[in-house]
Amino acid sequence: MITHYFRTLKDERLKEVSDIRTGVWTHVVSPVEVEIEQLVESYGLDKSIVVDAQDLFEVPRFERSNSVGYFFTRYPFDDKDEDIDTAPLLIVMGESFVLTIAQRKVPFIEALIKKGEVITTKKTNLFIQIMSGLTKSFDNELVRMRRAVHKDRVRLQNIGTKDIARLVSYEQALNEAIAAIIPTNAWLQQLTSGHHMQLFSDDVEMMEDLMIANSQLVDSSKMLLHTIQNVRGATEAILTQNLNNTIKLLTALTVILTVPTVVSSLYGMNVPLPLAENNNAFWAILVVILALVSLIIFYFSKRL
Repeated sequence: MITHYFRTLKDERLKEVSDIRTGVWTHVVSPVEVEIEQLVESYGLDKSIVVDAQDLFEVPRFERSNSVGYFFTRYPFDDKDEDIDTAPLLIVMGESFVLTIAQRKVPFIEALIKKGEVITTKKTNLFIQIMSGLTKSFDNELVRMRRAVHKDRVRLQNIGTKDIARLVSYEQALNEAIAAIIPTNAWLQQLTSGHHMQLFSDDVEMMEDLMIANSQLVDSSKMLLHTIQNVRGATEAILTQNLNNTIKLLTALTVILTVPTVVSSLYGMNVPLPLAENNNAFWAILVVILALVSLIIFYFSKRL
């Protein structure tokens, strides 16, 4: 689906337009082949690069072709049908337009459109707003995961199989986030030179703030990743210790129950046995069994 948005400094709100004009922002979601051809023809794009945006596993990078900049990045993506935690987003910067292409609806872009405060004729500012929204979405995901991990950390003794599986999914999500943010930050640094995009002093400052925020995201993600690994390691140690204690307990019970079983088996044989003619034989044997069991229990209580 192709949607064109337009707003100048004089306009009060962002509006949807039907035609392509100078200063337009075109947002595309799940484009089909006909729509891709239309975009390539209308904006003079490199089709081979645009088609790469169809790949859900496309890596962040920056390319330039015929004075048009192609900025590939990834954003947080939550879909149970796909085994990925980030999805590709292509931002195309031309001389008179901004184009964004995604395979699914991008929540932070939808929010940006709904808010309606972007000025599409200020291309660089629009680009920075989109990238800031991307950074904010990663930050929100990080906050959500951090809260969940800290809850697990305070109840280590009660963590189960589902909790461990969730921690593993968090690890995957964090690794994907780091893999998306680091190369994105690399090409953002290229842009601050002003060779690939016209930047004013305010824009350079905002870009530098954006790179700092992304670097902090990477550091925070690595710290949280380390915390998750510590929690998982502690959980595995606790589960192993609990298993060892259970095995020790079962072993002790087996040995304890073996004594009365052996004695009972011996006195269950149909042969002459000591005390067989004694009327108090049962009580004597019971006392011996209890004494042996007590000694074994005392021994294991000191050992275990």
